[in-house]
Amino acid sequence: MEYIFTLKYQLTEGPRDADSLVGRLGEAGCDDALVGIGLPGRLALAFTREADSADAAVRSALADVRRAVPEARLIEVAPDLVGLTDVAEMIGVSRQNMRKLMLSHPGTFPAPVHEGSASIWHLADVLAWLQAKGSYALTMEALDVARVALQVNLTKESRRLPRRAAKAFEALVG
Repeated sequence: MEYIFTLKYQLTEGPRDADSLVGRLGEAGCDDALVGIGLPGRLALAFTREADSADAAVRSALADVRRAVPEARLIEVAPDLVGLTDVAEMIGVSRQNMRKLMLSHPGTFPAPVHEGSASIWHLADVLAWLQAKGSYALTMEALDVARVALQVNLTKESRRLPRRAAKAFEALVG
């Protein structure tokens, strides 16, 4: 199957030769990715990767990038954090329709990760909810990639907390 996702990295300080970086990525197996290096100190790779599962696709891409650019630090795997507009575009409805759907199901629509003037959700939660409703055409690949992205991003972020703090908060957040 074919899986589409993006890996975003922070690069270390120092001189960077863009052609050399792209060459190393290609040699390491990232020839199925569009490489973005326009933002100073950042690297984005938009993959379209063949694999048996979304997990295998993302894991192999992470390993390939690590081989090519071991000093790069993962920022995020996307798609994960999204707004209503992002979800609406994915499922082919208007943002207003998506907002109406959210407001008409306040008890079951997934809670946002951040609520404010621009609220954001984990894409996996929203796609799983939409799939359960059954009225939207969703590909299993998109849902699988969103779940893997969420898992990798949460794992990466959880490493930032001391273990004691993480365990203490687990009991409180339910």
